[in-house]
Amino acid sequence: MAGGSIVGRALLGAVLVLASTGCVENSSASVETPESSDGVTLPVTVVDETGAEITVESIERIIPLDGDVAEVVFALGLGDNVVATDLSATYPPEADALPEIGYQRALAAETVASFAPTVLLATDIAGPPEALDDMRRLGYPLVILPNEATPTGAGLKIRAVAAALGIPQRGEEMADALDAAIAEATVPPDYDGDRPRVVALYVRGTVAQLVLGESANTRWLINSAGGVDVSEEMGIDDNAPISAEAILAAAPDVLLVPEAGLESVGGVDGLLEIGGLGQTPAGLNRQVLAYDDQLLLGNGPRTAEMLARLRDDLGAVIVTAPTDPKEDS
Repeated sequence: MAGGSIVGRALLGAVLVLASTGCVENSSASVETPESSDGVTLPVTVVDETGAEITVESIERIIPLDGDVAEVVFALGLGDNVVATDLSATYPPEADALPEIGYQRALAAETVASFAPTVLLATDIAGPPEALDDMRRLGYPLVILPNEATPTGAGLKIRAVAAALGIPQRGEEMADALDAAIAEATVPPDYDGDRPRVVALYVRGTVAQLVLGESANTRWLINSAGGVDVSEEMGIDDNAPISAEAILAAAPDVLLVPEAGLESVGGVDGLLEIGGLGQTPAGLNRQVLAYDDQLLLGNGPRTAEMLARLRDDLGAVIVTAPTDPKEDS
């Protein structure tokens, strides 16, 4: 609801009063953070993805608004400073165990403010915009980070998170190592072996049943792992509902799905009942690859691991035309 509830606005007003009287400020650390002796340089001013200049004075109470960003913060060694995460933060387990602020696309400023953060980190996925504006009005440093669905996207994100937290050198080293590992795991473009045709799906029961396109992390992962993402041939930029006619014409050899989505439709059997999927080569051969949601979609510190696993798994699939079991009966 654009205007928000009366209760929600009242809570937000109360937080504004607390901030003006210094209650939130008293919970913030000065530049003398616990990590200041370990290469942390604060305050720091960065230009985020919106073009805004954001000054971060303390990293004592970090709240990542996206799960993949939380994973980056923990990988950089600052997990002890994270006071809350959103529902999409499932890895590492320490991030999953923290108090939750809601879901990254449906945040409320009053909930976030209740944890008295000293810095907020997000990507363009976080929202709604009104909630983000409320957080800014409360005076919290909110840094919007790059979120490119490309082979270099994970490294860019890591560097941006590290810069915002005053540890740029730590971020450079981690990103450089990740970029190298991704390059090593990538199947060369001139590879002349079989390239399985893959369709990446996002399913959540009957609520969402989508084909993921260019804007998803899966496009570049599939192509870099030696596959062919058929969503490109289908002309899908962002995502599109699963269409039986389109999916049969695309004839994928493999269905690629997040694990939680596969569970939400009752496993492989349930998935193959959706929109013609069961009649594709992938469905007839029951070639379904499922991976942890955050690992597959997040483009974070474990991206090279994800790419190597997908490359190896695609190398084991059947690419030849399948035989319909009915013809053998």
